[in-house]
Amino acid sequence: MKKILLILVPLLAFLGGAVGGDMLGGSKPAEPAQGDVATAAEPGAAETGDPAPDHGSEDGGGEGGGGEAADTGASLDWFAFPNQFFVPILRNGTPSAIMILSLSVEMPAAARAEIEAQEHRLRNALLNALMIEANTGGFDGNFTAEPAMQRLRAALLAAGRKAAGPNVRRILIEDIGQQIQ
Repeated sequence: MKKILLILVPLLAFLGGAVGGDMLGGSKPAEPAQGDVATAAEPGAAETGDPAPDHGSEDGGGEGGGGEAADTGASLDWFAFPNQFFVPILRNGTPSAIMILSLSVEMPAAARAEIEAQEHRLRNALLNALMIEANTGGFDGNFTAEPAMQRLRAALLAAGRKAAGPNVRRILIEDIGQQIQ
């Protein structure tokens, strides 16, 4: 009887865990994915999707507004910089860390050739904005907190638009990491 219990109890625990995990895991990924999309759409009102033309019109740099919103979502393109951005963080004159970022530029599809032609100027402007952010403490502490990320996105967008014009809709931060030395 003890031998049967020694085999049966772990087997029942495994089956119970598998069934419970399937029940919880099966519904959880679908709900958060939809919840993430919904929450991404809410902040997206400030950063992604259809509101991009609204930001352009608020800034005075957009080409159109209301009727174009659905069309611009389909006609947007992205230019990914081929190399990462490396930003040194200095403390008391000595390097203490390096920020490593991968950035992309969101733009209208028709402006891709123009943005690619200005890659070096745009890269220089974005790197300058990243250096300013590093020197003002933007990468200290929890640099991935939403207020810090919004400040970084705003600084990068302003630098991108100054360098390449109003066709720069957003600067996308694809990867961000800190290597402490």
